[in-house]
Amino acid sequence: MGEETERTPRKRGPASRLEQQIEIISQLPKGRQKIVAEMLDAVIAQAQQQETGS
Repeated sequence: MGEETERTPRKRGPASRLEQQIEIISQLPKGRQKIVAEMLDAVIAQAQQQETGS
C-alpha cells in the first residue's frame, strides 16, 4: 500500500472570488504578499475574538 495523496475535488466553472483574490495575491511581490497576509491575520483574529465574545 503506497502513500495516498488527498486531493481536493475541483468544482467546474468559474473560480470563486476568494480563489481569484488568492491568485492575484500570489502574483504580487513578496513584500506586498506579507502586508496582505498581516492584514488577513488581523481580520481573522478580530473575527475569532468576536465569535468567542471576548
